[in-house]
Amino acid sequence: MLSWFKKKKKKEIHPVDFAEIGLDMHSHLIPSIDDGAKDLQTSIELINALQNHGFKKIITTPHIMTDFYNNSIETIRSGLKTVKEEILKQSIDIKIEAAAEYFVDYDFQQKVLGGEKFLTLGDNYILIEFSFLTAPHNYLETIFQLQLKGYKVILAHAERYPYLSESDLEDFINRGVYLQLNVLSSIGYYSNNVRERANWLIDNNMISFLGTDCHNLNQTKLYDKCKIEPMLSVLLNSGKLLNDQLM
Repeated sequence: MLSWFKKKKKKEIHPVDFAEIGLDMHSHLIPSIDDGAKDLQTSIELINALQNHGFKKIITTPHIMTDFYNNSIETIRSGLKTVKEEILKQSIDIKIEAAAEYFVDYDFQQKVLGGEKFLTLGDNYILIEFSFLTAPHNYLETIFQLQLKGYKVILAHAERYPYLSESDLEDFINRGVYLQLNVLSSIGYYSNNVRERANWLIDNNMISFLGTDCHNLNQTKLYDKCKIEPMLSVLLNSGKLLNDQLM
């Protein structure tokens, strides 16, 4: 009878290997154009850190946000060129490309309606983000218009919008929207509520892309802690991640 009360052995947790993911599809590494890398030296330090964590390719995604980071295809490509030249100069063995993280506001919606071309990841995926405070006006129509134009819509850090209900997130999936999760959400970096939402999304097989959303070196120092979080192991073994489609 005493055997009934024996503690169950805890399952061994195998740290996530970012090399298995291969590609980081959300970061802010181009110097001096948003709230990410402040200069070229920092860009290179961040790239080295991501490589040391196992990533073989990076698609960096500067903010395009009218009132704060009024970037364009030209400013992003120019910054990418500078970074690539420095990577070559320092013989860093990693591939880097650039897309953008588009903030959904009135200006962006007008660009969508006007047929403006956007920077994309892989096979015409576009990364969009919302305000963390309130939902954008008419955002479902904006997503629909993007899809009509052939874009595959990825919602950045889907776990971080407190006003989106579980049914809202399920509705995105039903509408063909891909959801991206931030690595740091697994350890409650943003808040415990965000961590719980991240866990729920993973448990319900709703995450298609994993990204670091790397902005600074302090964040890169936390990735080893993330690697031993069970939820990331579950996500990596779910067969749902599509990062490799962007390679």
